[in-house]
Amino acid sequence: MASLIRDPFGDAVLMRKAYGDALVELGRARKDLVVLSADVQSSDFSYLFEEAFPDRFFNVGIAEPALVDCAAGLANSGKVPVANTFACFIATRALEMVRTHLCYGNANVKLAGAYAGLSDSFDGPTHHSITDVAILRSLPRMTVVIPADPLSVARLLPQVVDWKGPVYFRLCRNEVPQIYTSEYQPEIGKGVVLADGDDVTIMACGVLVARAIEAVRLLAGEGIAARLVEIHTIKPLDGELVRRCARETGAVVTVEEHSIVGGLGGAVAEHLSEMCPVPVVRVGIADRFAESGPYADLLDRYGMSVNDIVGAAKRALALKAGAAIKAARETA
Repeated sequence: MASLIRDPFGDAVLMRKAYGDALVELGRARKDLVVLSADVQSSDFSYLFEEAFPDRFFNVGIAEPALVDCAAGLANSGKVPVANTFACFIATRALEMVRTHLCYGNANVKLAGAYAGLSDSFDGPTHHSITDVAILRSLPRMTVVIPADPLSVARLLPQVVDWKGPVYFRLCRNEVPQIYTSEYQPEIGKGVVLADGDDVTIMACGVLVARAIEAVRLLAGEGIAARLVEIHTIKPLDGELVRRCARETGAVVTVEEHSIVGGLGGAVAEHLSEMCPVPVVRVGIADRFAESGPYADLLDRYGMSVNDIVGAAKRALALKAGAAIKAARETA
């Protein structure tokens, strides 16, 4: 593994606590930063910003469309708003306002989607957020960023705020391991190569980067050299890096805490089908809804375990070998 990865990982930290701390730090540096909440500040830890800067915090109540509209108004007044609610509500209840009032007008609003993926474990399946990336990345002018660990949150959030136009920042509710060393320097729109390998490329985002690292280690024990790339920005996708990895390894696995329809896997497959066709195997939720339960158990149950990633890499290698045999036959 590259020097970017802690070995072993650091102690687990609540991602929402890391987010709240990063928000306060950013508030000290930027007087134009304002924070809004749909009455979830105690859940996503944006209350830390409220305590530090009460005159720059606005609770609009449980009214997600109003949350987005208020943020748009503040952006049009020269402020930089960060609007907070659960990820599932940004992509559903507030979607019309996101589409029309943010994206059409290119409003400089940042949407922080808390409790994303399956991390809202016990509030019921309707609170799971497994299609949000697909929905929001389909909107013109929307940027989609998914941090993987607490340091990733702290280093990407200032870039999200600096980025011009609407941004969706997708956050996990739960404790997540500290993956990265201080050498980690992410940049919006640029993937990060975490491990080299020539057999297959694994592209992962969000909290599943940690599981992808473990999968790469298991594959290495079986003599399979997997390249690991973090794709923290789903849109704009780092197409140059995606194409280079596809050309050099000949097979790709995508790993995400999201439906396999329309998220990271969809973005990578769409890009490669036009630019550099290679086998792509997608690890994620297989186009279904999920039930309630302990977070780690849900990830395993719905196809996102370390062993699922290992199996996907082996399937991608088999597809790669099959394509090579077919090509050899056709040219014989």
